[in-house]
Amino acid sequence: MDFTEAIELAVKGFDTAGVGTMVVGALLAAVAAARTVRADRQGTYTRFRRQLGRSILLGLELLVAADIIRTVAITPTLDSVLVLGLIVLIRTFLSFSLELEITGRWPWQSPREAQQETAD
Repeated sequence: MDFTEAIELAVKGFDTAGVGTMVVGALLAAVAAARTVRADRQGTYTRFRRQLGRSILLGLELLVAADIIRTVAITPTLDSVLVLGLIVLIRTFLSFSLELEITGRWPWQSPREAQQETAD
């Protein structure tokens, strides 16, 4: 096995882990929601969204890692770097949007700052 094959295998592992994290996270969030739906409908929905959002965030991080490894180690051309930049921008926007949905604050805000802004 040469270097390129080993890196490609690592990239496939990260890709699989990213997708698997999202799928398993969604299933676990759905099962947890199904268990509590009768007792507390509003709380169940909020918890489901948070758990689902967290699994998507973690999966996106793993997929970004796979893209970075692929671009840097296997195909370091200008086109692939530009595509990587676009992918990272899109996924970063998605991550920030999900973080805002889950916690109600931007990733760089402390919980105290977010509470002060909503109170104003």
